[in-house]
Amino acid sequence: MGNRLTGMLTCVVLVGGSLVWFTLPGRAAEGDITGTITSSNGSEEGVWVIAETTDLPTKFIKSVVTGDGGRYLIPDLPEASYKVWVRGYGLLDSAGVTAAPGATVDIRATVAPTPVEAARVYPANYWYSLIEPPAPGEFPGTGPDGNGIAANLQNQGQWVDIQKQGCMLCHQLGNRIIRQIDNLEQFDSTLAAWDHRVKMGQRGSQMTNVMSRFGRERGLQMFADWSDRIAAGAVPPAPPRPRGVERNVVISMWEWGTEVDYIHDEIATDKRNPRVNANGPIYGVNISNDELAILDPVTHLATNLKIPLRVDPATVPGMIARSMPEPSRFWGEDLVWNDPANPHNPMMDAKGRVWMTSAIRNRANPDWCKDGSDNPYAQYFPLENGFRSAVFYEPETQKFVMVDTCYGTHHLQFAEDANDTLYFSGGGQVIGWIDTKLYDETGDEQRSQGWCPTVLDTSGDGTISAPWNEPDRGGGYENLDTNLDTRVVVGSYGIIGDPTDDKAVWISSTRFPGRLARLHIGDNPPETCVTEMYEVPSVLDPNVPREQTGFGSRGIDIDRNGVVWTALSGSSHFASFDRTKCAVTNGPTVADGRHCVDGWTLYPTPGPVVQGTDPPIRADYHYYNWVDQWNTLGLGANVPIANGSNSDSLLALNPDTGEWTVLRVPYPQGFFARGLDGRIDDPNAGWKGRGVWATYGEAATWHIEGGKGVRPGIVKFQVRPHPLAN
Repeated sequence: MGNRLTGMLTCVVLVGGSLVWFTLPGRAAEGDITGTITSSNGSEEGVWVIAETTDLPTKFIKSVVTGDGGRYLIPDLPEASYKVWVRGYGLLDSAGVTAAPGATVDIRATVAPTPVEAARVYPANYWYSLIEPPAPGEFPGTGPDGNGIAANLQNQGQWVDIQKQGCMLCHQLGNRIIRQIDNLEQFDSTLAAWDHRVKMGQRGSQMTNVMSRFGRERGLQMFADWSDRIAAGAVPPAPPRPRGVERNVVISMWEWGTEVDYIHDEIATDKRNPRVNANGPIYGVNISNDELAILDPVTHLATNLKIPLRVDPATVPGMIARSMPEPSRFWGEDLVWNDPANPHNPMMDAKGRVWMTSAIRNRANPDWCKDGSDNPYAQYFPLENGFRSAVFYEPETQKFVMVDTCYGTHHLQFAEDANDTLYFSGGGQVIGWIDTKLYDETGDEQRSQGWCPTVLDTSGDGTISAPWNEPDRGGGYENLDTNLDTRVVVGSYGIIGDPTDDKAVWISSTRFPGRLARLHIGDNPPETCVTEMYEVPSVLDPNVPREQTGFGSRGIDIDRNGVVWTALSGSSHFASFDRTKCAVTNGPTVADGRHCVDGWTLYPTPGPVVQGTDPPIRADYHYYNWVDQWNTLGLGANVPIANGSNSDSLLALNPDTGEWTVLRVPYPQGFFARGLDGRIDDPNAGWKGRGVWATYGEAATWHIEGGKGVRPGIVKFQVRPHPLAN
């Protein structure tokens, strides 16, 4: 690297109370900004140095971590004028210094004088760990005339699961805008303020309904007590600073979309081949306003395209409310979201086309999906209604193509088979797919799609035969006939194909305590479809030690060896499931999914524990997860990564050692990752030729640090060999 920090003309200035050494540019490598961070404590290692600019077509931010001696190097900055500043645990944010690539900027940071001031930049999960749910001994709930806890909540885990998979679906809990009540003077009490704030805006009905699932008054009391204690000076434990490999992380962020856009997910490449779309645009789905967001990371240009429907948008209801119980504190009565298409999740195929789940019509299915049709899948299991179908965007023609599906769609993944089969979750009763090769050849959306209900082989004969046991409305069975097979409503959420078996696909369920299911479609679906189901080891199973239990399966992915990974968003574990360890996969004992506990391994994710939980439950939340099958990040092949959606991070696990690498996004706070993927732009360029991508997926963009006016960000993570590599 050479001696960058000597032999230069240096000036010392006082900026915002911090001493800043500013070295005239020209001696640092072109495109880099270098320097050293110190404080009254000496050199500051493991803090972030952030460079941000608005000189490019969209706002751009790059951050690195200081290494030994507090030295840093921000590499490969586009030509622009940057504000350079420091954020670190135990420090106050430093003032910004204007610098250009090629400069050396040494900053003397200020140590935070109080724990409260230091904690302002702690991730949301640290603040959320201060919340106090009802104690384990208060369960089961006895309702409004008893202890106030909803009577259907039988254990503390179910309460916390509502906190995680109910309250945290749309944004972080623990970020400043949630933990503090800025307009408390307008209410008689903190409880009244919380009662009002969960009714605000177009998500008001959804939020207030979730609060009622706790037992409304008891839930409001928990949140109000939390805010009151924080207002009185309660401070969470300090998070550790980045160390080891974490100091090698380089984070680049571009803004895209608008200040009201809820960009749910992104896609950079084909999961099966990370060289597809090398150096090309990154695509995101704007779920709130029906657009495809596009970022060109080479030109730094962000654009948007409207996603079409086949019918008049006024006839399609969308998913986001067109009314609100109470006006938004930020937007009043303005309806800032309009989502008849409600696009949800994108995936890229081998041709670079962007497929997504998106509505194209109203929910009533055409006749060919229903009972009485000559469609073989409709004859086997007819479908009356669906929501979202399939849409793909062709970059070469800049056109959208709509494909009607009988089943509803949510997430989607391509199989590794000769037909480029695209599987979908979200059908509720079924798993559906499109033979995209057949569709490309014929354009026939009816012939190219299929679906199967999820039916377990509880009869043990190796096949599925009708009639079968049907679930009741609650998903149970009053009289289970073990001589018959059994249809289960797994609740398909996440989905992934099996690279070791191109006829198999796995799904995850968010229903407490969580399940995985494996659908094998066989050679002649739908008749050859067979499902297996595996429940997350939980307190509901008396045969599992409490310390080995978890709950809240949500995301799902798989490694090249066929081991499935699911982030348990409720209990904050990362769980693997290895089907090869199962002695039994069918027969009467599989009906409850508890027949292969040995297949599960649970890894507690890093971070603080929610107070008063037993077994201990961490305060993070994992919206989804992903496996880096091709080493696009540089930590190794088959590394599983959980979204730290409540901790501004991605969490990479080494399964062999149980060690975690936390890839924290320091600024702006509010990084709420949903999906992610990795791409290799140049396999010969080392760390610079690869990276992992994720987007700020806050539903309420104005919850991101900076508040109203901030736009969502698209983030690229890279890991270099050491903190000063350029």
